[in-house]
Amino acid sequence: MDHFHYKKNELYAEEVALKDIADVYGTPTFVYSKATLKRHAKAYINSFKKMNGLVCFSVKALSNISILKILENSGCGFDIVSGGELHRALLAGANPKKIIFSGVGKSKAEMASGIENNILSFNVESEQELKRLGEVAKEMKKTAPVAIRFNPNVDAGVHEFTKTGRKSDKFGVSIESTKDLVKRCLKNDSIKLVGLTCHIGSQIMELKGFEDAAKQALELLIELDKLNISLDFVDMGGGLGVNYVGEETVQPFELIQIYEEIFSDRNERLILEPGRSISANAGIMLTRVEYKKNNFLIADAAMNDLLRPALYQAHHDVWPIIKNEQISNVNLVGPICETGDFLAKNLDIGACEGDLLAVKTVGAYGFVMSSNYNSRPRAAEVIVDKDNFYLIRKREDYADLTFLEEGLDDQV
Repeated sequence: MDHFHYKKNELYAEEVALKDIADVYGTPTFVYSKATLKRHAKAYINSFKKMNGLVCFSVKALSNISILKILENSGCGFDIVSGGELHRALLAGANPKKIIFSGVGKSKAEMASGIENNILSFNVESEQELKRLGEVAKEMKKTAPVAIRFNPNVDAGVHEFTKTGRKSDKFGVSIESTKDLVKRCLKNDSIKLVGLTCHIGSQIMELKGFEDAAKQALELLIELDKLNISLDFVDMGGGLGVNYVGEETVQPFELIQIYEEIFSDRNERLILEPGRSISANAGIMLTRVEYKKNNFLIADAAMNDLLRPALYQAHHDVWPIIKNEQISNVNLVGPICETGDFLAKNLDIGACEGDLLAVKTVGAYGFVMSSNYNSRPRAAEVIVDKDNFYLIRKREDYADLTFLEEGLDDQV
């Protein structure tokens, strides 16, 4: 459920007319509903009935500091994949003991920052990474908390690029390698083994893959019991899908119910890393139609603002801000000089030059994947709270595009 709806044929975010936001901040602009973000976060947090749970929002999905503050105040921790995301989470007031550091390519500097800030755990994904983390911790005369990311070889997800749990993917290690890394942790005084983790993919619409991965995690935990190894948590990652254009979705309580049944005899804390399922439907992108050419609506937003359609061939629903009964079949494209620059294809929508449109379900992997391609300034971001709205990221201007280059050209 989101909080974008029509009132007398005009589209609103909560109690704010989206046209008013466009009038103040222009287009393209990303608009987020605070009520939707809080509702989706609580849908996870309030679903834990039998286990001690922690919800770590995946910062890569939506990293605006104001958004992270809302989620932190709602009870979320954070799953990060870079030093920059750690910086953002800490600026948002996150408790370091509720931060998980994932990712296959952590640098020494990122490891040192995580250790220095006393985060909950590093999700380690290779023997080489474990070795480096131990060396960094030893140099700092500290101990690094570690969870081993095992690969359950589960093929789940919609798009090839969003599957992460197979042997052929770059993420995690095999179950046999997991056992070896566990032993290496126990022999290293600079490493503390605190958890077991896995992640099978993204935009997953059925529960079987999650169930299979959890059963494999349980088997591993039982084997560790035999070695008298106790862990603080089991982290089952994220991946729950959302409704983009009418898909049937799984609710967080259904997923957590399965986990609590499988881990019913365990004492470990259960950690989840949802991203898309919390933020995707909380955001829309406002754009204005510049031209109508044959069956093309040429908008002021483009693939640099929303990359998912061009990268993944992803489908986003598009709604007119003011409903128009003169419906036609069109393709919504941007001004970038690429044939692949499209936002939606085969839309049945009523829109003319100058009309405002809302591209839906962009609160995950929307702004965070935007770029300055074609030297285009990135969009503004706005949060709606009931009948108020606030700027949470200024629109870039041309000076922002060249600031880091100016003056350096004197050396050429």
